[in-house]
Amino acid sequence: MCGIAGLINLRTDAPNPDRELALKMARALRHRGPDGFGIYRDRHVALAHSRLSIIDLDGGWQPMANAEETLWVCFNGEIFNYIELREELTAKGHHFRTKSDTEALIHAYAEYGEAMVDRLNGQWAFVIWDVQRRRAFFSRDRVGINPLFWTVHRGVLRFASEVKSLFQDPTIPRAISREGLDEALTFWAPIAPLTPYEGIQQIPPGAVATLDLDRDVAPRVSVRFRPEFPVGRAPGGDEAGLVSGVREAVRGGSTIRLRADVPVGSYLSGGLDSTIVAALIASNREVPLRTFSVEFAEREFDEAEYQRAAVAHLGTSHASIQCGDADIAGVFPEVVYHAEAPLLRTAPAPLFILARLVRQSGYRVVLTGEGADEFFAGYDIFREDRVRRFWARHPDSKLRPQLLLRLYPYLQRSPVAQVEMAKAFFGRNLAQTDDPFYSHRPRWDATSRIKLMLDPAMREGIGDTAAADRLREQLPRDFMRWTPLARAQYLEITTLLSGYLLSSQGERMMMANSVEGRFPFLDPNVMDVADALPDALKLRTLDEKHVLKRAMGDLLPPGVLERKKQPYRAPVVQPFFGSGTPDYVEACLSPDAIKDAGIWQAQPVAALVAKCRKTGGKSMSNTDDMAFCAILSTQLMARDIIQGARVVSAADDTSGRLGVDVDRVRDAAG
Repeated sequence: MCGIAGLINLRTDAPNPDRELALKMARALRHRGPDGFGIYRDRHVALAHSRLSIIDLDGGWQPMANAEETLWVCFNGEIFNYIELREELTAKGHHFRTKSDTEALIHAYAEYGEAMVDRLNGQWAFVIWDVQRRRAFFSRDRVGINPLFWTVHRGVLRFASEVKSLFQDPTIPRAISREGLDEALTFWAPIAPLTPYEGIQQIPPGAVATLDLDRDVAPRVSVRFRPEFPVGRAPGGDEAGLVSGVREAVRGGSTIRLRADVPVGSYLSGGLDSTIVAALIASNREVPLRTFSVEFAEREFDEAEYQRAAVAHLGTSHASIQCGDADIAGVFPEVVYHAEAPLLRTAPAPLFILARLVRQSGYRVVLTGEGADEFFAGYDIFREDRVRRFWARHPDSKLRPQLLLRLYPYLQRSPVAQVEMAKAFFGRNLAQTDDPFYSHRPRWDATSRIKLMLDPAMREGIGDTAAADRLREQLPRDFMRWTPLARAQYLEITTLLSGYLLSSQGERMMMANSVEGRFPFLDPNVMDVADALPDALKLRTLDEKHVLKRAMGDLLPPGVLERKKQPYRAPVVQPFFGSGTPDYVEACLSPDAIKDAGIWQAQPVAALVAKCRKTGGKSMSNTDDMAFCAILSTQLMARDIIQGARVVSAADDTSGRLGVDVDRVRDAAG
């Protein structure tokens, strides 16, 4: 993957696009593409690129054009079926000059127009500039693995892979978005097109956008892909055949993601999903697969026992790194800077450290297991929804709430540790099973309590239900005709997966270290196969990911196959107060800093910080954990991104190869 940035004049009387600004925007993305830069400019656009070389190391430089130089593409990501696309397009008379997947995009657009995206298997964010039509075409992959932000300011559209690139232009206003923060403190992340920044939008996952300079003043955005589930219950069919179909789909999604001209490794968490991916890769290799994992000193979070079992079973060449409290606290400002978003957990920090290990080991591509829990119903939130609905049929039952005790066994402070506590927490609004958000209300209600600590000015104009109301307007027409499990899956995929897991916790942490992540469970064929499965094959009573266990069980060590689901987690408050508090925490959470940022109320923040000090960050409630992390991360955003000193310095290094330098404005003047 790489970084893209650019400027597009929306007014015919606008000055020529600023070439140096475009290059500065690309240099701010050096961590995404440390191998060099490229620039194309004409009277209307400037396209800039920072490159991470993965495929066609010599010939894949961007921005890239067709032979006539009438189409230019600036692309971040990978198109995994580019070989098949090349064959298809060559048969139609297209001639390729490179071996890169990037060139396939140019010819596919020339042949199919905007419908080209229907033929892509990959992860991407790109813009294609059609010189003759004066038209820009943007696209983002189905689940939003690769980011793409944009804003219009003073008659110029600016786009980039990250917000810090947009903010290289000092004239663009910088402020936290009330609505974006409202959604982050409800769903854990803003839902596209919203972002945490006022005036900055993002292309939604699965969307395309067209900007025709002869008619448009902003991109026209349309969503082409989003999860779709059968209306009613999916037909049962032959279970053995469905299980076999899942195995072949996941195998195909894993195999095609090995295409690269550099070595490919794999994360190995010790859970079902990453072990399946590693097993499929390892079974087709003559040399040991290189795997990577993170360990924790605290047993509550550590999965090293299962990681070692998987390594022994698969025979991989393994590297691991132990992450302690000091490590998390030490990298947290860097993590927030790259996430560019409020964080309610410290979980991205160990993954940042893990990606750094991958890069230091000489690898720049890893496969991971993200997506399996969402598409095959692996999370406790799905089991929780099923239990609550079962309980709601007989709300006075004393036995049915007992099923809640089977949830969250990995949490020391589990919300189901005591039946009465569980009944109080999960019993709220129990009978409202026709609520489209029934599955997620307990989580969203708990997270939303943090908003009581916001500064009144930040809460102004945001109603208690505003975030959910906006989401309700975006629901598919058939949403309420899907099964309850399908509805819960849709919400998890379109809120947490796209906005947080694949962004703050995933792609951003890897690309901060110039590492590309690939996700076999997010292969389009895998997603389509999963969406069409009957509920009982995904969640059989309370057995999560039932079909994956049946389809892949023979590849896995018994300990990994039989273990209870334990989602990846990390210590939250303890790293900052357990054995000393970093200076930046003191500075960001001081009364003056809180007042200057204008995001939070000083008094409740001071009370929470005092509680953290008193307990050393241990035995904090889930709400306190999330509140502290949200406050600290937004204060770091205010310091490093909104106030901007670090954002500006990101582009100070002007070194690096310029692999493409095409300037039609300069040529015309000459």
